Amino acid sequence: MTFDWSQLITWRHLLNVIDILVVWFFIYKLISLLKGTKAVQLLKGMAVIVVIKMVSFFLKLETIDWIMDLIISWGVLATIIVFQPEIRRGLEHLGRGSLFGRTKRQVNPGEQLIKALDKSVQYMAKRRIGALISIQMETGLDEYIETGIPLDADISGELLINIFIPNTPLHDGAVIIKDYKIAAAAGYLPLSESSLIPKELGTRHRAAIGLSEVTDALTIVVSEETGGVSVTRNSELLRDLTQEDFIRYLEKELIVEEETIKKNPVQEFIEGLRKDGSK
Repeated sequence: MTFDWSQLITWRHLLNVIDILVVWFFIYKLISLLKGTKAVQLLKGMAVIVVIKMVSFFLKLETIDWIMDLIISWGVLATIIVFQPEIRRGLEHLGRGSLFGRTKRQVNPGEQLIKALDKSVQYMAKRRIGALISIQMETGLDEYIETGIPLDADISGELLINIFIPNTPLHDGAVIIKDYKIAAAAGYLPLSESSLIPKELGTRHRAAIGLSEVTDALTIVVSEETGGVSVTRNSELLRDLTQEDFIRYLEKELIVEEETIKKNPVQEFIEGLRKDGSK
């Protein structure tokens, strides 16, 4: 008895395969957009709720099952409310044509960026000029950038110093750096409510720690009282860094060795058609 491959390879089966691939592609894009954001932790919480629901269903735990049904029923609305910033950024991401464009990872102008940060921070530390500088890493900071004054300016030590000079319009708040540019100044950051923060630390340190609790941003703080230089990231606070330790930390966290540029399959297909058409 021979197997008839024509029964297996049909248009219906081919369309089913395409259907599955498209769904997986969009799931992959969704995970890529959410990777490194606060939404990942919320998704883990949702997964726990689903597991509890399944266990309560199979074990006939009627009260727990009923409660989980209520939570899941309202989950769609809650998800829209909780994920509102991520949904907005995702739609903007699609609106910019990234689905058909290149995926490009910018090269950090390592030495230039670190030199500007070091020059400004050491200048302000010696003169006890308070400063708060946050650098976007993987987690988007758009919701905090929108609270400040947009600049979109090239980074220089002189500009950073000038922003934080006391009694100027932009000195009160955070400078936020995105894609190696000063995206905004006078931005508002979330204050940490942790009881473990030493009492002698002021609002700038509390804001830096607060941002590090909800994002992976790297934040630099210059104390107005002591001139000490501190750095926060991922809920970790490093206080009173020397200039050598400060530069070493920035080099470890900010310098990217090489540029990686890749095209998604859709972009490669479109460019292939263009090349064929131009021949």
